Amino acid sequence: MSDAMTQYVTPQEQQIVSANHAVTKIDVTPVAFADPPLLNSVGVHEPFALRAIVVVHTASGYYGLGETYGDEAHVARLRRAAEELIGVDPFNLNLVSRLVSRSLLEDDGQGGHGTGGMVTTTSLDDRVLSAFNVACLDIQGKILGLPVSTLLGGAVRAQVDFSGYLFYKWASHPGHGEDKWGVALDPSGIVEQARKMVDEYGFKALKLKGGVFPPEQEAAAIEALHQEFPDIPLRLDPNGVWSIPTAIQIGHRLESSLEYLEDPCLSIADNAAVRSEISLPLATNMCVVSFDDLPPALDAKAVDIVLSDHHFWGGLSRSSLLAGIAKTFGLSLSMHSNSHLGISFAAMIHLASATENIDYACDTHWPWKLVEDDVIVPGVLEIRDGSVKVPTAPGLGVELDTQALERMHQQYLDCGLQQRNDTGYMQSIDPTFELKTPRW
Repeated sequence: MSDAMTQYVTPQEQQIVSANHAVTKIDVTPVAFADPPLLNSVGVHEPFALRAIVVVHTASGYYGLGETYGDEAHVARLRRAAEELIGVDPFNLNLVSRLVSRSLLEDDGQGGHGTGGMVTTTSLDDRVLSAFNVACLDIQGKILGLPVSTLLGGAVRAQVDFSGYLFYKWASHPGHGEDKWGVALDPSGIVEQARKMVDEYGFKALKLKGGVFPPEQEAAAIEALHQEFPDIPLRLDPNGVWSIPTAIQIGHRLESSLEYLEDPCLSIADNAAVRSEISLPLATNMCVVSFDDLPPALDAKAVDIVLSDHHFWGGLSRSSLLAGIAKTFGLSLSMHSNSHLGISFAAMIHLASATENIDYACDTHWPWKLVEDDVIVPGVLEIRDGSVKVPTAPGLGVELDTQALERMHQQYLDCGLQQRNDTGYMQSIDPTFELKTPRW
């Protein structure tokens, strides 16, 4: 047990650690996987997405899995936190949280959060804690013979609904061959992409990532989707780059077409001004991304739906706390997604299955990655009829594929990327591109 840890452990906790399944080793491995040229308000996805895989080993032979962002700065923080956690009892989640926070006391908190410049106010402590919290719950479940959903209070649904996540995109990255999805740069391209998503995965809700083209063009895409899929709920996410007048104008135009409008503006105050003028519910994963954001957002009546993300909110335990706060104050919940692999997907599914007040189908990037690009043994997670069955095996219900982990780590080394930079990549292709909020 490290000297730093003894400052945070009570005698009772030391006794618990010595009597149970102490952490003996933690591996933090950055990986890369192929990513299509998906457009967004800050640029375009690079040819590879980065993630970090956390594997927590115990003296009793169990291991737990966590997944998080793969930016170089974030990986360095994970490794510092991992050093503090040697000797910890994985059942002592409070101690895990305190030690992670201690490892960050001298951190400047800048950069390395893996969200491409779009979300910058998330809690540093919670971003680093998340993967360790998930891994510890995975260990707990394996030791007890229980799925993580049971540890979170019990599954209230046996399967979790997801929405098809639509993107404007190029046919391919420059210099690469065309991917299976093809080009989507106008309303007809978006409708064609949606048809592929619905036919292949059976999605019963659809979301369009906006903030790429003028709002009138993106509104036309939503109207075209509504005409093609009149019974499917639709969402539009401009990524906070609209002005208040633009958001009000487009909000009125799409009141009969959208289920909700996500982050039309960037700030709590601006979204509150929009919400006061339109009847559409507003969702966010940009202006409410930490517990500190909740009081001002509630006071301003800025949003109706919080799109939770356990990578932002400190893992599954603190995301359950968020769900309780949302229920208390009448906020609805769904779930945000970033480019992810199977460990994060399993964690999302367990969290959603045990969260009674998940009111909308959750987001996921799962269809956008190649099937072979993952670090878990395949066959457990599959989207059918727009939903995924909740794993019932102990822990997360997924197992690490060590050969795949090695291959994807080598892919990380070979690709040469060390941080996500959608803007820089776009500017390398289009030097006139400018990062601007609001843009319209």
